[in-house]
Amino acid sequence: MDEKIIHGPTGESCLDLPSPYQAHSCGLLHLPRFLAKIRKHLQGSLPKSYQRNFTKGFDGFLCLHLGLEPQQIIDCVKCTDGEEELDACLMTIFPANLKAHVWNRKVVQMGTADMAKEKLIEVRKNLDASSRDDLISFADIIDFDERKIP
Repeated sequence: MDEKIIHGPTGESCLDLPSPYQAHSCGLLHLPRFLAKIRKHLQGSLPKSYQRNFTKGFDGFLCLHLGLEPQQIIDCVKCTDGEEELDACLMTIFPANLKAHVWNRKVVQMGTADMAKEKLIEVRKNLDASSRDDLISFADIIDFDERKIP
């Protein structure tokens, strides 16, 4: 059994993925997480519970923000060896102005708007965390599910 995967109320949870709050060296939150999920996907080790939202959710919103198709980022990961080469490849497809401050605000606030609060409550309930008022965004939920938040 893989010690980096636990089985919980939402299926398998990877304990070795970066937090959505972790920034890439270019300043974008969630990008290290997306890149790590791509690597797992390419190795055939991305759990089913992650496959259903792979390139959707935060991944898809990040690509939309960058004006890219997810496959373009996947191709960069696939055709490079090492972080330095990957970063150079990404910079060739990323827009000149990443507007990291705009994207990062979205990551931090996703789930806090009135329309999303109902879904957030539902997800907390599914995680047996209904009483956790400190889980106020979807990034918090991800970190809680992957045991980054006790």
